[in-house]
Amino acid sequence: MLLLVLFQVKHFICDGPLQTGAMVRDKGHYGRLLGILHAAIHGAGTLCTLLVFGTSALVAVKLALLDFAIHYHVDFTKEQIVRRAGWTTTVPQFWWALSADQMTHQLTYLFLTYLVFSGV
Repeated sequence: MLLLVLFQVKHFICDGPLQTGAMVRDKGHYGRLLGILHAAIHGAGTLCTLLVFGTSALVAVKLALLDFAIHYHVDFTKEQIVRRAGWTTTVPQFWWALSADQMTHQLTYLFLTYLVFSGV
């Protein structure tokens, strides 16, 4: 449970105070620097979280890179769907997409936790 709580705190910090409007705009354009930076901040947060939890450095780096890659592609996919459909905050579909995005991030943390405890 502690690791999952730490991931929740990490996610709040990285998706909240550390995310800028420019990062949000770049997430929907594959390869743009600020979208990559946003995912890298999540990867760095995962690295710190795992090291604080006591995970070995090698495993922590591998899982942080995995989180970076997953986070980047989840955000990009959500942004592509929302933008191509023309959804804004005024339609339910926007909120469904945002909820699916956040659920996928949470499932990623469950998966990372599983990997830590399975002895990867």
